Parts: sequence; structure tokens; C-alpha cells
Amino acid sequence: MKSTPHALTTVESDQEGERSQRGIQSLDSTGALLDALLEAGRPLPLGDLARLAGMPAAKAFPHLVSLQKIGLLARDAQGSFFPGTLSLELGLAALQRLSPLREAEAEVAPLAQATGLSVALAVVGPLGPTVVRLEESSRPQHVSLRIGTVLSMVHTAIGRVCAAHLPSDMLAGALAMDAIRMEGAHPDSVCHADGNLRHDYAERLRQIRLQAMDQALGRPVPGIHTLAAPVFNHAGQLALVMAVMGSSGSFDTAIEGEVAQLLRAAAHTVSWRLGAFEQAAPMAPE
Repeated sequence: MKSTPHALTTVESDQEGERSQRGIQSLDSTGALLDALLEAGRPLPLGDLARLAGMPAAKAFPHLVSLQKIGLLARDAQGSFFPGTLSLELGLAALQRLSPLREAEAEVAPLAQATGLSVALAVVGPLGPTVVRLEESSRPQHVSLRIGTVLSMVHTAIGRVCAAHLPSDMLAGALAMDAIRMEGAHPDSVCHADGNLRHDYAERLRQIRLQAMDQALGRPVPGIHTLAAPVFNHAGQLALVMAVMGSSGSFDTAIEGEVAQLLRAAAHTVSWRLGAFEQAAPMAPE
């Protein structure tokens, strides 16, 4: 329920003559209770729920009774409140209409404008990490990526981010096809004969998962640097990869630098929109 507008009733004109909307104050209180329950992430008794919502229990109780009656909340044997059947149905309906690309699209142009860099979106397609959206920078750059380009899981930041979040039982098979991708590698360079990853590559993937980002400096395109970050869906699975690219020396490529923070914030925002609350709470760049 985070940042979700509550029910609206009266439409009135503001001082500038534009139409504005006034909500029902009691529903704002109801929303505060639902927000508190979601924030807690577990069933809560009346007293704890009211306290987290910042209201007296006597005020909270009628709201909770009504929410229980319509199915937004339910109550267990211990008297604690938790999301009810209607909450589940609403959540599933929202998830069914989500499109990772549509949700990410809203962040692409603003990120390109804020950084002055090219921005790419990639998904794991049948042949591997595939570029599906590219917003060119206003600065002249020789970026050879195009929509439909399939990237190496070894030699590109976008590809390594995909590899880092691919299920282990799928990774060996995906790496076996790397030679056909842009700047692809022979699987022997990163995998042992038994399918286990070689230490250096496995450690790189571990660092990517830890930092939620990877960088490629001058590869696969000489003179072009890339930062790439994962976007997750509601199940905690990789939905897509968001990346920024620019000429060598034109931006800070540090994993904790200003550009990385902007990229990470954009990726986190999209993940949050896709329901990945644990993996990516909305954040702002420092």
C-alpha cells in the first residue's frame, strides 16, 4: 500500500484554478494502519498495529473491524491482524498487469538526462542477455549496442549481472552458449569440465550480488565504460538489467560513485514497482 492514493470523493478548485482532489480523512487513517501492517511484514495485534500507525487503539479498532468485514484483513486465533482474501486478490490483479519493461521505461529518459549517458535495458532471452531498449546519450559516443544485441555473460557488465542472478542449475547451460554472443567467451574459460565455475568468475558473480552492480571498463567496446544493475520482480527473480554507458573519462565509474547511486536508485525504484519490496526498497542517491 506504499504511496497508494486513498479513495477520493470531492473535487474542488485550488487557488490556481486547477482541479484538485480532497480525500476522506478517515480513509487516510485506514491507510496508515494498512501501511503499518505491510511495514511490519507479520500479523500484529491491535495494540501493536495501532502504535505503529501512530493512533490510539480505540481509534484504530473500528477501522480494523471494517477492513476485516470486507476481506482486506483477517484475524488469526491469537487475535492478530493479517492481510485477508481481498488483499490477496487485489495483489494478484496488480501483479498480473505489471510489465517490467513498461515500469522501467519511466526511468530510462530521466536517468539518461540526469547522467548525460546512454541507458540500456536488457532481459535474459532465448540466446542470453538481450538489449531491448536503448536511450542514446546527447553526447557523441561510439556505442555498438543495438536493440537485439545478445551480450556475453563473461565479458560484459550487463551479461555478468544476468549470470550472477541466474539459477545455478541454468547457468552452466547458459555459459555453454557464450561464444555466439557479442564478445563471447569459450565456456572452458569460466567453467571446469564438471560444470563448476572457476574461482575468479564465481567470485566476480558473488561480488555483483553483494554490490547489486557491475562495471565494465573498456569492454566489450574500447573506450566505453558501463555500469549495470539488476531489477527484480515480486518473486525476487531477475526481471531485467538496467545499464548506463559513456566514454572513458566522461563519468565516475566507481561502484559507489554518483552515477552508480543514480543507477542503483532507478533500478531499486523499478524493482519496488514490480513488488520486490525486500530486494529493493525505494531509495534516493546520496
